[in-house]
Formats: sequence, structure tokens, C-alpha cells
Amino acid sequence: MRSMCLLLCCPMVANIWSEAAKTAVNAWGLPIQCADVNAFSPILTGVVVPDEIDADQVRRVIYERFNCSLGTGLGKIKGRMFRIGHLGDCNDLTLIAAIAGCEMGLRVSGVNLQSSGVGAAMDFMQKNPIPALSI
Repeated sequence: MRSMCLLLCCPMVANIWSEAAKTAVNAWGLPIQCADVNAFSPILTGVVVPDEIDADQVRRVIYERFNCSLGTGLGKIKGRMFRIGHLGDCNDLTLIAAIAGCEMGLRVSGVNLQSSGVGAAMDFMQKNPIPALSI
């Protein structure tokens, strides 16, 4: 409830969560699925995996090992990417947990990551705190 009120009362919250997720993916050194870099989604971040990796298998590992459910790629990009959602029942902690689950699952699946997306997202959130809201 608090997160939905935050999103309605303070649209910048979705942008902060979106930027935190993009910061994590950039730290991993993986591409973000977005045809227009000026039109990133405020509610989900698409993560493109290396060609030799099956994104649906990565999602399966993340779900089975870390109990984190992610969106799949659709159509032409099925098996090439997965989606991290940051809308609805979301807050800083749940987003960091989802990013951590992704990072662990990517590593378990054999994806070489450049650096910690969890650390990068946490640093971003610390520098861009969400304003307190009394509900």
C-alpha cells in the first residue's frame, strides 16, 4: 500500500527504482533491452544475457534457487532477455533483493559479470533517497 501511494503521490519514485535497476545492469556489463535510450520504462528493466546463455534458464535458476520471479522476453527476444519489475508492491529493500537474486542467478548460470550490480544499486539509492511519506 505504501509503495502504491508513493507512486501515485511522488512519480519520481518509479524513476528512482528504474535508475537503480539500470545502474545494476550497467555494473554487470550487460545490455538493457530498450530500443530508445530516451524512453526507458519506469516500471521494468529488461536484461539482455550473452548469446551463449538461455535467459529462460537463468530465470528458472533465479526462481528455483532464490524464490524470485522475473518476466520473460517476448516474441523475437524470448530466451535472450528477462525483465525485472519495479512497480506495485516494491520498495528499496525488495528491489535490492530482486537485484541480488538476479546477480546470484546470473553467476550460477555462468554469466561473467563486470562488477556488483547490488553494490552499484545500493550506492545509487543511498545518494537518491526516496522521500518519507506518512500514510
